[in-house]
Amino acid sequence: MTRLVLASGSKIRATLLENAGLIFDRIPANVDERQIEEPLLSTGVDPESIAAKLSVAKAKEVSARNHGAYVIGADQILAFEGKRLVKPEDLKAARKQLESFSGKSHALHSAACVVKDGEVVWEGISTATLQVRELSPDFLDWYIDQTGSEILSSVGAYQLEAEGVQLFEKIEGDYFTVLGLPLLPLLSFLREIEVLKK
Repeated sequence: MTRLVLASGSKIRATLLENAGLIFDRIPANVDERQIEEPLLSTGVDPESIAAKLSVAKAKEVSARNHGAYVIGADQILAFEGKRLVKPEDLKAARKQLESFSGKSHALHSAACVVKDGEVVWEGISTATLQVRELSPDFLDWYIDQTGSEILSSVGAYQLEAEGVQLFEKIEGDYFTVLGLPLLPLLSFLREIEVLKK
């Protein structure tokens, strides 16, 4: 039987794969994302390429420890006003970030890959554009109070599958992309290699 591994500690990515009917092991990658990003950012590499390189680095690291397995790596990058954002450090930083998003749009680039024995056998990337509505201070008070530190696990300080949906007036792109995985192309590849039924 083909062994499948998710090289991620992300609860939502694991849930998406479980809901799709996949059976897999979850082994978070041991990579320093900032160290990989730094030389890329300094040479002006675009956000999509950074997300792709990070997903491959994670999958290759886990693949080296799991011979013969198909390892899924994934990464998501938020691009806003020409900058690449990282997860907020605390709720104060999360609120400041959400205030800056108010009335504006940002892009989420979700990359995934599959690596077997150190070799990339599939890569995919998808982008969603999210338009944030005008956010009042009262709403932000309620939102931060309601969601708490859960939102710090998300680069955008929101979880679309929960109260975070109230932040937006329009979303262009795939729901799964927003949650951090180009799921439909990934499932298509898994059917090709007969991990899933055709």
